[in-house]
Amino acid sequence: MILIEVAKSTRPQQWLKNFFVFAPLLFSQNVLNWPLVLKSVLAFCVFCLISGAVYIFNDLRDLEEDKQHPMKSQRPLASGRIKNSHAVIGFLALSIVGFALAATLTGNFFLTVFIYFILQLAYSLRLKHVVILDVFIIAAGFVLRVVAGGFAIEVDLSPWLLICTLLLALFLAMSKRRHELILLQENASAHRPILKEYSPHLLDQMISVVTASIVVTYCLYTISEETVAKFGTTYLILTVPFVIYGIFRYLYLVHQKAQGGSPEMLILKDKPLLLDLFLWILTAGLILYL
Repeated sequence: MILIEVAKSTRPQQWLKNFFVFAPLLFSQNVLNWPLVLKSVLAFCVFCLISGAVYIFNDLRDLEEDKQHPMKSQRPLASGRIKNSHAVIGFLALSIVGFALAATLTGNFFLTVFIYFILQLAYSLRLKHVVILDVFIIAAGFVLRVVAGGFAIEVDLSPWLLICTLLLALFLAMSKRRHELILLQENASAHRPILKEYSPHLLDQMISVVTASIVVTYCLYTISEETVAKFGTTYLILTVPFVIYGIFRYLYLVHQKAQGGSPEMLILKDKPLLLDLFLWILTAGLILYL
């Protein structure tokens, strides 16, 4: 029972974020290269273990704040279903196994995972209390996943891919902050002190800037000389409508349905958004591989 609750503390629903390590595999046209696929899968497992350890550390750090949150109070540690000692053991075990597996891949991959780990611990301890920088640290976690995915299979990464990842992650992080403000209202700063530095209006302005940047950057990426030369096709631009629809659909859910607190669950539960993601992957895959 304790092991199950500790496993829940690693937030398996959040592992969807770790699929970003597969981006280099897809865009390097190596999806059918099974040795590289296996390395990417191993990289994915490493990030599941390391991010799970970080989530446990974060729950230990934010225990009292989580008890005041309407949803986070149901987590195993905040609800009292596991003891602090169990969480500490889980954190250490996941960290050790995660880094042991990371060491079986390239040295650059191990270093990237280590940087991710330290950055996330720093976020939990201090950086999440620094306005604007807090969302950039969250976004950096996504970028490091992509970088690590590239190092795992030893392929070069396009700067366009990293920029698009950064902008998309900022969009999701700011949308989550907005959701927390609307959900918690006057209790927002009691749960997360940094929220007193934000307002829905400010976040809406920031989200607007990032939204426009995502669309423009992705459009430029699909038609850039580098992209056309690398893939030998100009048809990647056909994926642009799926990106625009996905952004608009997400904004609709955030503003009209008051969602966005859990991006990974929102993507899985909203059928139009999930279908759009599937069609983007399918279309991009057909263009890149056929």
